[in-house]
Amino acid sequence: MPRKSRIDAPGAMHHIIARGIERCKIFRDDADCNNFLDRLGGIIDDTGTVCFAWTLIPNNFHLLLRTGRGICIKLI
Repeated sequence: MPRKSRIDAPGAMHHIIARGIERCKIFRDDADCNNFLDRLGGIIDDTGTVCFAWTLIPNNFHLLLRTGRGICIKLI
């Protein structure tokens, strides 16, 4: 069953999760993780989003965000 669309408004809290297909790794190495964090940091700065917590695991990541002026995440 498809998930309903998320409500997004300035100040909304979101727990973002992404997992590799069949739990395969989504990060190749530390450099790949650092690249992800650099791009995420740029997006957070550009949008005024607040990141309360994050974790990068080889096969998934979690972010706890409060949206700012607008959020449009394209990390890939």
